[in-house]
Amino acid sequence: MNPSVFVYLEFLRKTLLPLPGVTEKMCFGTPAFYVKKKIFTRIKEDGENLVLGTLERDKWMQANPETYYITDHYRNYDYMLVRLDKVDPEELKELLITAWRNRATGKLISEYENNL
Repeated sequence: MNPSVFVYLEFLRKTLLPLPGVTEKMCFGTPAFYVKKKIFTRIKEDGENLVLGTLERDKWMQANPETYYITDHYRNYDYMLVRLDKVDPEELKELLITAWRNRATGKLISEYENNL
């Protein structure tokens, strides 16, 4: 696994664990983040990519195919892969929060918005 994965993991934890209902567990041997037992992102086994739930992957892949892409495995799922060494941290933060929102309950989203 890529040693820089620990820097990425720290960023993910700092961004995601403060969100209501988020937990971290292992999935396919790598750290993954869930809300109410629903996965929304995980570090891919190579330690260089992030598997990220999104409802707008075509938009992101067209805008920046060097950073956002899929493999055949993800073609029929609402996920895209993110090259961690290429993604802008602020853009990634936005994508992570959106992925969380897509899985979170209305109550959790309200709790988050009330604490902004």
